[in-house]
Amino acid sequence: MNSNAIASPVTHPRATVVFTCVLAALAGLMFGLDIGVISGATQFIQAEFKVSDHVIEWIVSSMMFGAAVGAVAAGWLSAALGRKRSLILGAVLFVLGSLLCGLAWSPETLIAARLVLGLAIGVATFTAPLYLAEVAPEHIRGAMISTYQLMITIGILVAFLSDTALSYTGAWRWMLGVIAIPGALFLLGVLMLPDSPRWLMMRGRRDEALGVLQRLRGDSAIVEREAADIEEQLKTPQRGWHLFLENRNFRRSVGLGVLLQLMQQFTGMNVVMYYAPRIFQAMGYDTAAQMWFTALVGLTNVLATFIAIALIDRWGRKPILYTGFAVMAAGLGVVGAMMNGGIATHAGQLFTVAMLLMFIIGFAMSAGPLVWTLCSEIQPLKGRDFGIGCSTFTNWIANMVVGATFLTLLNGIGNAHTFWLYAALNLVFIGLTFWLIPETKGITLEQIERNLMHGRRLRDIGR
Repeated sequence: MNSNAIASPVTHPRATVVFTCVLAALAGLMFGLDIGVISGATQFIQAEFKVSDHVIEWIVSSMMFGAAVGAVAAGWLSAALGRKRSLILGAVLFVLGSLLCGLAWSPETLIAARLVLGLAIGVATFTAPLYLAEVAPEHIRGAMISTYQLMITIGILVAFLSDTALSYTGAWRWMLGVIAIPGALFLLGVLMLPDSPRWLMMRGRRDEALGVLQRLRGDSAIVEREAADIEEQLKTPQRGWHLFLENRNFRRSVGLGVLLQLMQQFTGMNVVMYYAPRIFQAMGYDTAAQMWFTALVGLTNVLATFIAIALIDRWGRKPILYTGFAVMAAGLGVVGAMMNGGIATHAGQLFTVAMLLMFIIGFAMSAGPLVWTLCSEIQPLKGRDFGIGCSTFTNWIANMVVGATFLTLLNGIGNAHTFWLYAALNLVFIGLTFWLIPETKGITLEQIERNLMHGRRLRDIGR
């Protein structure tokens, strides 16, 4: 008998589905760990290998290039191998990449190891939300996917705290290698997951899919209804590339998804995530203070994410984006002004840190989670996979550009002008939000699709 098939209803299907979803959401934890862990290690890597800022930029950004490649490959992998096996592959690559980072004997080895980590993250970040959406029951699907986003911020915080603890000895190899432990635990957990019932139905394995649904839902009537819904949905095949070539309106939604991801990345958020200790060094803090303030950045990011979860369906998307971009522009503008004038006092240092934390709050409550929500809402059903794939690829490439240019900007135009540049971009994004971004609060995906395909202005497709 196949391990996915369950002969009789389970007693506690809710506990089973929550356990299943939390395990899959741990992919977000790995993502966060990988983002956060490099920031505390760069100064020690630079000291040991005696490399330039440009090489450090490549060490940081190589992970994002690998993630872009992994995200592109993940679409094929998740369809051919299944969601579960794709997550297993991501976990294995994550463990191998982490260990290789810890053992790296040269900058080139470290760049290669970060590429492997990137492949793992690209596969996991594509597959985990897809798997969650397919196994979670409708009434908790939003909460489970939000858990995935929250896990990312928690992973960043845990990495920052780990870096802080290890910074007193400068043990950068342990900083990078220790994340193999949660990666291994994630691998063991994923091995216990069932296959996605939707994927099983796609492969013609209906009986196995029913077995998984029975295990996850526990009610035979619900199982039959959901199986029928899946079969009905599968009658609408994905034809994104052909639709992209043939339909101008679909090209508009793909372009909007790409723009949203560019806006998210060029807020400057990942500049802080990857180079926080360097930023605090420019404020005049020693190594210990740099690391503790970096951990505070991670904690602020976690807590502010709850603001977005609380407000997204109350305020709507656009008011939150307006607020977030305005807060980010103000925060970075003041940081730039303080650095331009010189931070001579302890009170001035603390004020500058507070403004940077205000920027973090602005991002975590707005562009961080909302861009992903909007990218999934604006794509029509027949092209949804293609559209989301394009926007995800853009996210990683833009992420790489940000990571590979920040130190060059600091060395070229100075600290103050670099922060003013990102502040100005956030002001531009307020205008782009007004002119191009739709308000999708309380609107069905079907209505958004109808408005898009009827040629309405992008800003009006949510009406």
